[in-house]
Amino acid sequence: MAAVLRNVGRVHQKSTAFFLCDIQEKFRPHIFQFPSVVATAQKMIAAHKVLDIPLIVTEQNPKALGATATELDLSAAKVNHSKTKFSMFVPEVEKELKGIKSVVLFGIESHVCVLQTALDLLENNYDVHVLADGVSSMNHFEIEHALNRVRDAGGYVTTSESIIFQLMGDSKHEHFKKISNLVKETKEATANNKLFIKSNI
Repeated sequence: MAAVLRNVGRVHQKSTAFFLCDIQEKFRPHIFQFPSVVATAQKMIAAHKVLDIPLIVTEQNPKALGATATELDLSAAKVNHSKTKFSMFVPEVEKELKGIKSVVLFGIESHVCVLQTALDLLENNYDVHVLADGVSSMNHFEIEHALNRVRDAGGYVTTSESIIFQLMGDSKHEHFKKISNLVKETKEATANNKLFIKSNI
């Protein structure tokens, strides 16, 4: 009898995309620990450039909510799409996912756009990895419930540093030194990330 292979949610560099969800200027004063969300997004953007991971960006109704936070360099993003649907999984994004099996998801709000994106992706047979250090909401108590809902639906809750090292898999990876330096450069921001306090990981 053949052994049944178990899906443990591994990520691979050539079949993974990063989803940056609605980290917009108008949210800045209202989101719990917005600077921590931005810091994690900056780290993931840097990693996407080093590892050549496609970066998919959306903005929720930017006419009302503004553009993506100015600190975030979207120059190499594969998609930067404005939307009204809460989920990022819109046709303009879906068509860019050929060959993608895993999505690493971060942004706001955890219980609305992030959660609905995760559920849509899971329903369409993508593995979803939500970054506990990269999602937030206006009301901090929503974060834990959103992450639990993702888990209950079959998604994974992880951290930015963990997922970056999973994508490399080996210290012999050609970009290990660059990623190691990135981790060192962001060490203080990671240590000061207050989202870990409120996320049930």
